[in-house]
Amino acid sequence: MYSLGILGVGELTEKVVIGLRRSGHAGPILLSPRNAERAQTLADEQRCLVLPSNQALVERADVLILGVRPEALAQVAAEVRLRPGQHLVSLAAGVSLAQLAGAFPGARCVRVMLSYAAQSNQTTVVVCPHDPLIEQCLGPLGQRVVLEDEAAFELATVAACMNGWFYFLLHDLQQWLAGKGLPDAQARELVLGNLQDCLSSARAQPGYSLKALGEAIATPGTFTAQGLAVLQQQPGWDAACEVVLGNLRKRAQ
Repeated sequence: MYSLGILGVGELTEKVVIGLRRSGHAGPILLSPRNAERAQTLADEQRCLVLPSNQALVERADVLILGVRPEALAQVAAEVRLRPGQHLVSLAAGVSLAQLAGAFPGARCVRVMLSYAAQSNQTTVVVCPHDPLIEQCLGPLGQRVVLEDEAAFELATVAACMNGWFYFLLHDLQQWLAGKGLPDAQARELVLGNLQDCLSSARAQPGYSLKALGEAIATPGTFTAQGLAVLQQQPGWDAACEVVLGNLRKRAQ
């Protein structure tokens, strides 16, 4: 059983550890001393071991997960020396494989994108490039999408940002219902329930485009169609997506 080392214990890597343990992963999980209090709490709750330094962690781990922010990459890289061929999984958005290879010479670098739903094994695990070991390691966290092209991976990063945007949309819908008199809990359940209905229906009908599924509901003369006509007059989300993609491409240069 391989050992897994976490370089940078934060919100996302914490969720990864929880999801791996939840899926039955019984191998050693080693934590860097970064965010010492959080690391120790995670170690106590999820049967992990906090190492005294990042280099000590690197020396004992077979696979490393890099969970620091891009701006902290240079500092971490200066503290460690990886073994030739050692796997390094980067969760740092916008940091290219070439940049990772320059920061961690000799490492086998893989980029991965996932969400907080990793803790419940319901995330989308985007991997670039194909790597059997990493796909086996992180596959239990959710549904795998393997990409060979980094340009495609940057688009997947934009999609991951959508994950965060959706929460604000759902919040606004809940607040509208609550403002009209529904209790918060019931408003929340209605919004989430209808979203789940859409997801279940779409996954069950892969032969239909998402637009076609919507058009089947928003037929002329329905209340759904009336509301859709108003929404279609509003600015779309394309502008936000273009801003994020542009910034990702700048960082990867």
